[in-house]
Amino acid sequence: MTIDEKKIILTVDDDPIILNQIMTILKEDYAIRPFTSGEAALKFLEGHSADLILLDCNMPGGMSGFDVLAKLQATAEYKNIPVIFLTGSVDGDDEVNALGLGAMDFLTKPIKDKSLVKRVSLQIELQEYRNELEQLVANRTEELREANDKLLEREKITLDLLARAGDLRDHDTGEHIMRTTNYVRTIAEDLVTHPQAGYELTPEHAEDIIEASKLHDIGKVAMPDNVLLKPGKLTADEFDIIKTHPLHGAKLLDDAVDKLGNDGLLREARNITLGHHEKWNGAGYPSGSKGPDTPLSARITAVADVFDALTSDRPYKKAFSNEDAFRILYEDAGSHFDPYLIEVVKRHEEDFENIRAGIGRK
Repeated sequence: MTIDEKKIILTVDDDPIILNQIMTILKEDYAIRPFTSGEAALKFLEGHSADLILLDCNMPGGMSGFDVLAKLQATAEYKNIPVIFLTGSVDGDDEVNALGLGAMDFLTKPIKDKSLVKRVSLQIELQEYRNELEQLVANRTEELREANDKLLEREKITLDLLARAGDLRDHDTGEHIMRTTNYVRTIAEDLVTHPQAGYELTPEHAEDIIEASKLHDIGKVAMPDNVLLKPGKLTADEFDIIKTHPLHGAKLLDDAVDKLGNDGLLREARNITLGHHEKWNGAGYPSGSKGPDTPLSARITAVADVFDALTSDRPYKKAFSNEDAFRILYEDAGSHFDPYLIEVVKRHEEDFENIRAGIGRK
């Protein structure tokens, strides 16, 4: 075994005779680094590694062994180095205190050669096992993380496909979903970065709302083609049919929400599906909920959905300009829309315009 392959052992003792004895006993199998003070040993560790430390308990004139051990345990880079305490004291409290501070073993002086060799080899072996176990845990954790990431990506793709499939019944492409989701993202992320009482969102909650908004019109899969695809303006009876799509969407999601009650994304998907046609003044549908009684996620989606509808061609109308669409939103703040969310939109007009132009976020 070359010197580079040997495990490194720091020996710390104010008595050079003890240091020399330890060197003589262990030098054949280990690379010994002797120090007569705790300060010198800690200085060495700043630029070097060690596999084990033999540490004298009482070292007058400087740091005691307890001081050194406390420092080792308080430093992330050093705390996993096994420490064997050495002492000439017969005080049982020293042993208890040393083990309590994190020492792995305790030897009394005078040092017995065979006992030292056995204790050192045992701690080196145990540390190797600990390192192997930590690596196995790290590898397994990484494997689980990668598997979880794949599942999350699969869920996201499935959600996107489901949302786009529903959107294609009502639009020529799935771009309405993409744009609306990006408008929702713009508003939600503003609420995260600019906390406001009653509008607090964590990044995780915001992401759930953003992804869930893709399903806001999923209830339209239950609408009859002759109504949903009618090329002209709807009659009152036909509009009454269309007004049921939030209820159909919520019903589609009910089973999933019941089975996974703690799933924030599905819960918000149901909130959005049911509430995105409600109005701040209570004049919306299907329940006529008023103000903050409508979930925040649905109020956000309502703003995004209407802006995209206003700026898009429909069989019964031409697209409004961005300027006119913003004007309508602002005029309807406090009646149709949550007034604070309209203030958020005002801060992000350029972002909305970029999304509408296809140069915004994807």
